Amino acid sequence: MVNQEIAKALTEIAYLLEIKGEDDFRIRAYRNAAKFLEKLDKDVKQIYKEEGLIGLKKIPGVGKSIAEKIEEYLKTKKMKTLKKLDDETAIRQIVTHYFETKGVDLKELKENAKKQKIVYSRFTKPAKQLLELSGSVVKAKEAIDKVAGWAKSRNLDYAIETVFKKWLELDRLKPKEIVKKPFFQGRPMIWSQARKRWYVIDDGGEWLEFAGKESEMEWRLET
Repeated sequence: MVNQEIAKALTEIAYLLEIKGEDDFRIRAYRNAAKFLEKLDKDVKQIYKEEGLIGLKKIPGVGKSIAEKIEEYLKTKKMKTLKKLDDETAIRQIVTHYFETKGVDLKELKENAKKQKIVYSRFTKPAKQLLELSGSVVKAKEAIDKVAGWAKSRNLDYAIETVFKKWLELDRLKPKEIVKKPFFQGRPMIWSQARKRWYVIDDGGEWLEFAGKESEMEWRLET
């Protein structure tokens, strides 16, 4: 339904307003309107067809300004406000996404920036360079995600600059495979496909047939 498409656009506007630092009242207005649209039983397109802009303003949480944006979307499948905000906050979106991959959400990022625990300006220049290199915010975020997945699987730290260094090999960057390996009383185990049995490897490397129960086996994550 178009309701979900519009709700998604309004939610994105709210997020970008939050990144930009707009007042909470305006941000909540967009989020509330999005929530009401998601729960609405009737198609917004039908409401507009029957009652026009007046009908849209009757939807809970939808005021004149948001109703006009819904009308714009119904007519053009776009919202100029969303495009404008997306352009204005491109650098901030990249910086925010980078910190999100490190487990720092937008609220915490802002608080740390105010307390100067994070020097925000330190990240804007490389974010701008990454935007120019990648050509779009979406591609910049995808590049950060690839580097983050690769680095985290190896317990490595990473910065936005790491994306530049790994740019030519992004397609080859894969998270290190994580597998579960069996142990019994701290000793590694191995399965013999030929004999259909489990064996415990002792300190000398000898295979000892496992006579216990599978519930006694311990599975450890190893990279």
